[in-house]
Amino acid sequence: MAARITASLTFLQHILAEVVRPGDLAVDATVGNGHDTALLARLVGPSGLVHGFDVQAEAIESAGRLLAAAGLAERVRLHAQGHERLAEVLPQADHGRAAAVVFNLGYLPGGDETRVTRPETTLAALEGSREILAPGGVVALACYGGHAGGAEETDAVAAWCRALPFAAWRVARYELVNKPGGPIVAVIAHKLPKPGSGNAP
Repeated sequence: MAARITASLTFLQHILAEVVRPGDLAVDATVGNGHDTALLARLVGPSGLVHGFDVQAEAIESAGRLLAAAGLAERVRLHAQGHERLAEVLPQADHGRAAAVVFNLGYLPGGDETRVTRPETTLAALEGSREILAPGGVVALACYGGHAGGAEETDAVAAWCRALPFAAWRVARYELVNKPGGPIVAVIAHKLPKPGSGNAP
């Protein structure tokens, strides 16, 4: 079968499906309308847990309705707070346990397009992600450059990724370079398993 080039978001979903397992802990750092949250909830299964963060009440409400309709609400804890507080909000016992932390940057689809994620809070959230991520886990980001401030945020994410030590992390970037309109850049930052685990690349 011929190889297929997929959209950036589909690429991230494939990676998450490879990494997140039933019983895992996962975090959606930008809940939005809840689609990534629902994906993570399906992946962790009834024995797992997803924490979701969003500063917009309408996003939390929309995601709550979607999760309830899908029968996934019991697997998710929604927090009406900025993602820069994720490490503070998660119980200390869960630090170092998250299989994935997912970011879908930009603005709420169908919402106020002037309310966007910002580099300063996103970078703080990425630092928090390093603290809560398990060895072998991933930080998955969709970065959008087509709105005001989007290119600057994408550049800030890229700089953060470049600064991660190669001995402990592997970072890959995926982009459809001929896509019309604003680019969507998918980034995967993989925290390497501990030496001797047998899973290091």
